[in-house]
Amino acid sequence: MPLVKEQLQEHYQIILDSIADGVFTVNLDLCITSFNKGSEKITGIPREAAIGRPCFEILKASMCETKCLIRQTIREKRPIVNMPVYILRPDNKRIPISVTTALLKDAKGNIIGGVETFRDLTVVDNLRKALRRQHSFDDIVSKSGKMLDLFSMLPQIAESNSTVLITGASGTGKELFARAIHNNSLKKKGPFIAINCGALPDTLCEAELFGYKAGAFTDAKKDKSGRFALAQNGTIFLDEIGDISKAVQIRLLRVLENKAYEPLGSTKTIKTNARVIAATHQNLETLVEQGNFREDLYFRINIIKLSLPSLVDRKEDIPILVDHFIDRFNHLNGREIMGLSQKALAALMLYEWPGNVRELENAIEHAFVMCREDIIHLHNLPDRIVPKTDAILVSTGLTLREIEKHSIQRALQRNQWKKMVTARELGIDKNTLRRKITRLGIPVPD
Repeated sequence: MPLVKEQLQEHYQIILDSIADGVFTVNLDLCITSFNKGSEKITGIPREAAIGRPCFEILKASMCETKCLIRQTIREKRPIVNMPVYILRPDNKRIPISVTTALLKDAKGNIIGGVETFRDLTVVDNLRKALRRQHSFDDIVSKSGKMLDLFSMLPQIAESNSTVLITGASGTGKELFARAIHNNSLKKKGPFIAINCGALPDTLCEAELFGYKAGAFTDAKKDKSGRFALAQNGTIFLDEIGDISKAVQIRLLRVLENKAYEPLGSTKTIKTNARVIAATHQNLETLVEQGNFREDLYFRINIIKLSLPSLVDRKEDIPILVDHFIDRFNHLNGREIMGLSQKALAALMLYEWPGNVRELENAIEHAFVMCREDIIHLHNLPDRIVPKTDAILVSTGLTLREIEKHSIQRALQRNQWKKMVTARELGIDKNTLRRKITRLGIPVPD
């Protein structure tokens, strides 16, 4: 015996209520015509209160006012799949969800409304944050093997009072590592004093480091404490130490050897217990060979050495760094941006990042200014990052590994498969390129 209309509707409702995801339908006026139990649970609104009301009054999603997804589906006659947004529950809790929409048609194929399914991403979001905590040390996040090796060493380094030398290209996070060492050291309650030696002329660098007495030079109207004095009982971070002059090198060597210094214009020796952490983007061994950096000072600061990899050598960290920066800028700006579109993430993976992690952070900050939705899209990124040609911006199925493989393969083809030229273009070492070719299974012509 065939089922009557009321029985069919009842059967459909039972089926819908058995689904954990939220499912609701709307008519062409965007008023809700059905609302399953999953929708009730996620939104906190009972079915009786939802039926007949406009969907934007129920979901109060972050895109409802500016870019209603189900209206867009009905107007453009195409579905939207797994679009992440936030909804606002009656208890004022913001819930992350992913939305999928489709057209609703009658038996004759006429469009009579739309259907939307949505999934609560709260658990996924919490797991993502927990995973990031497992791959972090202080304010540094990474899942790169090289970086995790450094993380494992940091607690022991922090417990010691030895001088540390941090090397790496500009923007790799040398000051973050210095702060992490300080924050986990016995001197963590003391000050952390940073100075960029490369940004100061010789005379000013010496005065900034050691201070001066009134009358030591023309503009010295009164006594001034130097950075070593300010760092007493704490840590002094000497960034770009490779740029200091021979004269300052000699004075710094004496401080490291004797734990004492004299302010400019003074004959009184002042003791210091500040721990010294130095950093440079230059190759100090080469500077020593060229006679531009004292060998004895180099050995004094090179007791413990940390070499930070460039971002191009740890591209697997880009997604986790992006999440980290998005969380930070959300907090600073009172925003609720959820992440990047796949094309935007693909563009970040294809870019070679000459400015390293600092450039990535700046790119995300730029995107925050330009983005007016919950998701950062390709057009929100700085122009230099968006590929000028090709729709290699990736079909939606590409994985991050495939994106990197595609990028390297295209660079090899542009350079007639010459590895040295390709490595130079990509900003990586030739051996690194060779390892990536092997790891990614890129076929190289004979």
